[in-house]
Amino acid sequence: MKAIILAAGQGIRLKPLTNDKPKCLVELFGNSLINHSINTFQKCGISDITIVTGYLSDLLKIPNVSYVKNENYASTNMVETLFCAREKLDDSVIISYGDIIFEQKILQKLIESKDDISVIVDSDWEKYWKLRFEDPLQDAESLIINDQNMIQDIGQKPQSLDEIQGQYIGLMKFQNNGIDKLKFFYDKLKNKSLEGINPLNSNIPFEKSYMTDLLQGLINEGNEIKAISINNGWLELDSLNDYKIYQEMYADGTLSLFFSIP
Repeated sequence: MKAIILAAGQGIRLKPLTNDKPKCLVELFGNSLINHSINTFQKCGISDITIVTGYLSDLLKIPNVSYVKNENYASTNMVETLFCAREKLDDSVIISYGDIIFEQKILQKLIESKDDISVIVDSDWEKYWKLRFEDPLQDAESLIINDQNMIQDIGQKPQSLDEIQGQYIGLMKFQNNGIDKLKFFYDKLKNKSLEGINPLNSNIPFEKSYMTDLLQGLINEGNEIKAISINNGWLELDSLNDYKIYQEMYADGTLSLFFSIP
């Protein structure tokens, strides 16, 4: 099993912390985001780790990992960043965003999934969103799961809390036929995009497609995506407000309500 960490972004909402470093090198609780993730992967026995870099990539000099650079990081998004590491997409691959940290038990749960495509979903998302946003619907995305724990709808703008049965956190696994389905579907989309069409999201160019666009597209094609449910145990560092909240909670001891530092 191997891991790919998508860490090409500029982290604009984290400025000035990202003025002189990529987002994944911002420190939380005495360690950078990327080192938090690498340590967790290694504790779970995953040593084949690839980081897809972009913004200020030369500053990433972590030993014993592989690097691939998204040269077009400023004009692309997660899907294109992932496929910069296409050569690593075989066997069993865990894909993680570079701006999240997660507890070991969450990663272990994903590793143990037998499904071709599995996605971590935080079922207890609402209290975490209320911590970060005045209105949880402000940033939350739709996520609907059927009785077999397969995702039916993901990544849309919800009109009510009824459309949200959890939140996608940016951590997933493709294995077995899931790898082939992912690559085949991407190639089909890429060819279509040459005609100026984005089958995933007509509102944006194909190269700007979100990972949730890709996942929803796979679902629409008839592929099953298993929701692996968790209850907190992870953090996303998306904004300066996030950073301030986490530092305050770390100082007053309330961080453990959401995340346990190893």
